[in-house]
Amino acid sequence: MLHDVIVIGGSYAGMAAALQLLRARRKVLVIDAGVRRNRFASESHGFLGQDGVDPAQIARTSRGQLKAYPTLTWLDGTATDARRQADSFAVATADSGAHHGKRLLLATGVSDALPAIDGLAERWGKSVFHCPYCHGYELNEGRIGLIAASPDMLHHVVLFTEWGDVTLLLNGAFEPGADARAELAARGVTIEASPIAGIEGHADVRLQDGRVLPFAGLFTATRNAPSTPLAERLGCEMEATPFGTQIRTDEIKQTTVRGAFACGDAARVPHSVSLAIGDGAMAGVHVHRSLVF
Repeated sequence: MLHDVIVIGGSYAGMAAALQLLRARRKVLVIDAGVRRNRFASESHGFLGQDGVDPAQIARTSRGQLKAYPTLTWLDGTATDARRQADSFAVATADSGAHHGKRLLLATGVSDALPAIDGLAERWGKSVFHCPYCHGYELNEGRIGLIAASPDMLHHVVLFTEWGDVTLLLNGAFEPGADARAELAARGVTIEASPIAGIEGHADVRLQDGRVLPFAGLFTATRNAPSTPLAERLGCEMEATPFGTQIRTDEIKQTTVRGAFACGDAARVPHSVSLAIGDGAMAGVHVHRSLVF
C-alpha cells in the first residue's frame, strides 16, 4: 500500500500534523514507538485548555480523536530505517516490514542527555526540570536550584528569579567572571561553588563538603539530539542549537531531502507541548500543500 504520508512519531507534534492531513482525507500512516519525552511528568502546564492535565491523558485523548478518521493507519512499533526511492519513501520497522509513502514527516522528538549526578535521573520530570514556563509556577516562589551546565546558561539565570529565590550551583561547569557575579548578586542570585555529591529527598542537593541544600525544585540544561538516527541515515542535514542538535528545515518545515519534512522538538527550539503541537499543525498543512501543488 502506498500511503500519502508516513509520520514517524506519534506524540504531540506528529499527531497534530496527522490531524491536518486526515482532515484533508489523505491516507496517513503513523508509526509510534510509544516513548514520549515528557513521560516522567504527571502534569502538563502552559498548554491552553489543558493546563495541569496529565500529559499521558492528553496523548490518549488525541490518539482517540485521530482514530475516528477512516484514512488513518496507526502502527505501534519502531521505525528502524528510512530511504528515498524515486518519488516515494520506504520506511522499515522492527516487526512489520517495509511501508511506503509519497511524503515522509519526521516527528521523532529528542532524547535528553542528563548531567551525571547521582539521584538526578530518578527525579527528572518530577522535581528536576528544564523549563521554568512549564514548571516554575508550581514551585510557589520557593527556593530554586539551577545546576550549571555551561557558560551559555548565564544569561538565562536572571530569568529564573521571576519564579523564586535562585541559587546557581556551579558544580565545576564553569567559573563566572567578576561582571557576571556582580550582575547575579544584584539580582539576588546566590552562587554555590561546592561540587554536587548527589540529590536526595524531593530536591535536596548534597554537596561534597557535606552540606545539604533543600530546594522546592531544580532546573538544569540537557543536551538534546533527535531520538533516532533516521534523519541522518536519510541524508538530512543537522544543525547546532544552544541545546544540542536538531534537524535542519526550511520555512515550510521541509528538510534538506526533498519530500521529507520534520517538526516538533526534533526540528525546533525552544521545546514545549504547545509549541510542538503548533509546529506539527503547520507542518501538516505544508505537507498537504506539497501533495497538491
